[in-house]
Amino acid sequence: MSAKPPSVMEPASPKDMRRISRRSFAWAVGAVASTIGIGRWIFTRRQDAGVPWPLRAILGLNENVWTDLFSSKRQAPTYTEARVTAERINGDEGDLLNDIDLSAWKLTLSGAHSKPGPSTTSDLADSADSSDSNDKDLSITLKQIQSLPHVEQITELFCIEGWSIVQRWKGVRFRDFAAKYPPPNADGSPPDVLNHPENLVSYVAMETPDGGYYVGLDMQSALHPQTLLCWEMNGKPLTQEHGAPLRLVIPVKYGVKNIKRIGTITYTADKPKDYWAEQGYDWYAGL
Repeated sequence: MSAKPPSVMEPASPKDMRRISRRSFAWAVGAVASTIGIGRWIFTRRQDAGVPWPLRAILGLNENVWTDLFSSKRQAPTYTEARVTAERINGDEGDLLNDIDLSAWKLTLSGAHSKPGPSTTSDLADSADSSDSNDKDLSITLKQIQSLPHVEQITELFCIEGWSIVQRWKGVRFRDFAAKYPPPNADGSPPDVLNHPENLVSYVAMETPDGGYYVGLDMQSALHPQTLLCWEMNGKPLTQEHGAPLRLVIPVKYGVKNIKRIGTITYTADKPKDYWAEQGYDWYAGL
């Protein structure tokens, strides 16, 4: 007995097609209206640090997720010398347009543990201003910072505006700086920056000498092995426009966190203020 031929679907009639089209159009109109309504509701809510609180809540969720997923073993890509791109000047917040006496420049460090840690140079601890408590600021010269082990790396800086550049940087790893001038532990016990960073206070704040530009960093990003305090760019000392004499390079963050001409560094248990977060941008700003 022969098998039945497969059934053939009847083509939709013009009437059916019109009904389907009207239904699809109605769904589309409903989706657009819902989206507009939700958007209007979000953007008319009360402000939280420069943005409506629902958006701030989403940014906070993003920060918490990426904080938990963060690993110091995850490295930003590095490049060969041939991949270095043209320099680009961007951002003059702070006092970048004002000349300073680079020979007289000193970094102010606030909130550090009682005394500097072990040094690779015998006179470094003696030449830094220190006390038996962490209630006094330390004043640190560029020469003292350059006495720490320094490294070079070629990494990409991403701007929130959408462009990026690849540059060669020379400086000291922030974690080596922090090992020399350690943050306090949250519980007051002696800090061990390299072996137990999880015990340290949670944040680092940095600002320009005039306080005009400032960033807040989570401690684990600050201690990432590619986070540098830099004094040289593409084989030359930093220019005024690029943050002389000392700037931050942190490839795991967007460019807004790469503060130029650092004047003050503060270790703190409280979440620091951040220039662009106050304008409504993401405080975490991680890549």
